[in-house]
This record gives sequence, C-alpha cells and structure tokens, in this order.
Amino acid sequence: MPPPKRVVIADDRMTADAAYRLACEGTAMLWRGDFQNARQLLQAMARRADRKPKKPAALPALTEAFHLHRQAQSQRARTLGMLLIPFNNDYGIPLRRAPDVRLACAEAYGPEDGPFVATLRELLGLIGAHEWRKKGIPIPVLAAHIHPHYGVFAPVRSEYVELVATAPLPSLLLAFDIGTGTGVLAAVLARRGIARIVATDQDPRALACARDNIKRLGLTGQVDVVQADLFPEGRAPLVVCNPPWIPARPSSPLEHAVYDPESRMLRGFLSGLAAHLEPGGEGWLVLSDIAEHLGLRTRDELLAAIAAAGLKVVARTEVRPKHPRAADNTDPLHAARAAEMTSLWRLAAS
Repeated sequence: MPPPKRVVIADDRMTADAAYRLACEGTAMLWRGDFQNARQLLQAMARRADRKPKKPAALPALTEAFHLHRQAQSQRARTLGMLLIPFNNDYGIPLRRAPDVRLACAEAYGPEDGPFVATLRELLGLIGAHEWRKKGIPIPVLAAHIHPHYGVFAPVRSEYVELVATAPLPSLLLAFDIGTGTGVLAAVLARRGIARIVATDQDPRALACARDNIKRLGLTGQVDVVQADLFPEGRAPLVVCNPPWIPARPSSPLEHAVYDPESRMLRGFLSGLAAHLEPGGEGWLVLSDIAEHLGLRTRDELLAAIAAAGLKVVARTEVRPKHPRAADNTDPLHAARAAEMTSLWRLAAS
C-alpha cells in the first residue's frame, strides 16, 4: 500500500469513533500509547468497518457480488491499515506492553535496516504467520506438518492434497510439481514412492519455504526445489500443477496463490504441458470450479483451453470442499462456495 498522505499522532485518549473517522478520510495514526490498547482500538475499528449495510431490494448476481465483496475487502484493508506502529532499528517496538516480535519480523523482512513504521494490521498478520511457521499445519496424508513461511500460501484446504494422494500414478520414476509453494504436493508425491520430484516456483519466499519443508520431512534425496517460471527442463511421466483458482487481479503478493489474472498460469501450464510430458505421461491439473459459479470462467472455456493445448481428458476425480466458509450462509458468496467442487483433471497429449 502507498504511504498515507497525512499522519497524526495518536495515543490512549483516541476514541474508536474518532479513529475510524480519520481512517475513512485517509488520515493515518502513528500510535504512541499502550500497545494492547492499540490492538483493542483496531478491533473496535474493525467492528465499525464490518457493520452490515442495509440489504438491497434485490440480491446482486454472483459475479457482481464477487466484485462488490472484493471492493469492500479492499476498502476495509485500507481503512484498518491506517493505524501505524513504530519500530526501532532492531525490530523492537518502543511502546508499553509491546510483544517481542523481533524473530517474526526477521523472518518476514530480513536483516534490520533502520527504524520504520508498519500498520498494526500487517504486524498482527506477521505474528500469525510466525505462529503457523513455528507450529505447522497438520497434513493427514503425510502424517506430518507443513510449515508455511510468511508470504507463502498455506495448504489449509486438505481436499486437494487428498486428491493428489489417491489418484493412480502413471509412473514411479519422475514427477514435476509446478508452482510448489510450501512443497506439500511434492512431499505427497515423494511419500507415495516417486523416486525423483522436481518442484518449481519463481517466488524466493516459496522456494525457501519448500526447501525447509522438504528438509524437515527428510525428503531432500527425492525432491529437488528449483527456481523456474512454470516448467523445468526436460520431460516427465507425471506433471502436477495446482494453479490459482480465480481469474482476477490479486491485490497483494499473497493473493497470487488465489487470483490468476486472465488465467495466465492456468493457460501457461496447459499450453506447455504436452511439450514436457513423456509419451504415455499424464498432467494433473488440480482446480476448483469456484470461478465457474462466480461467472468468471465457464466449463466450456476450460475444456476449449485443454483442447487447444493438444490435450485430452483421461479422467477426472472431484471432492466437495470441507472448509467452514462453504457452510456459512452469511457469506455474500455462499451460493458459489456451497456449490463448489475441487477436481483433479488427468490430462494426456491427444
């Protein structure tokens, strides 16, 4: 986010109504009071930002609801990002009752480079990311944990991992994992007995995260993590890709794991797949149909892209998502989430 054009000093005397009004006007507040009071103030601002607007006479179509929801989320992020916290040059916070966040900051930002300010909202997300990295996320099919790094999308939806863990393998010799992220799918393939996996990503954070997880799991002898834009060199009997599922513009680096403008990664994977498959090999495309329910991409468009790439569908397995939002009827996108299915498309050269 760009720096605010106007900043005022704020402390424990600031009321939530006054803070929310300033934030909505685009005025940032540099906090000089008690850190825990700042957290409470941010929570109070969030409650004001989350007040439900009056229901329209008619509910918008899902595509319009999706764009309105993203617009509202963007505005909420801008508003709550107006509460700023100061940092010393060692990542210490010079406020009463402030936590020690030096390790979490070093993981996210790298070596210290002088004093700075950051939004309290970003700091709380950073602290949460540090806890996830420390504790890890249980992956039942691995009987182990995956530890996501700051800025790398966490594998919290287990259904797509289970699809990769149960699909019939075309070979046990070699596989490519395209856009590996945390390395979870590469680890699943290794545990299934594939002798060598080449896992690619172009994000330095993801590469570091995947290497860390592969090392934790004792799989460095089977998995090579390499920097590449989609495919590594050569061909493999199995090529796996779990691209971002929604064709829309991301508003932050982390959202690149969810939003794929104009389906660029999806189309790049499909168009290059045949050239990287060994004869008789398969490409596994792991994809939710949420974009179809939101009116952002049709099934016919997906099938046309598959055919245009010189590919055919060998088989498809699907599973219904298990995440809580699929059952949350207060979600503005509930109709799409309730109908969503996640599929593993087994593709081959036609």
